[in-house]
Amino acid sequence: MENCLYFNTKRSGYSEDSCGNTITISDLIEILSQYDGDLPIYFRNDNGYTYGSFTDYDTIVSKEEER
Repeated sequence: MENCLYFNTKRSGYSEDSCGNTITISDLIEILSQYDGDLPIYFRNDNGYTYGSFTDYDTIVSKEEER
């Protein structure tokens, strides 16, 4: 049984345009629906060398002209 869910993250560039493909909100919902809703999520960086958390305060919606 899992006690947390990790997202392996990476630095891909200095802007959204240089990052390539990414998943959509629908994709993320589908992925997350496979797990217990109380499972905490952590970001795993640098092959587990550093970790990060994610809270509702970390969500930012950006309009196209703000980029």
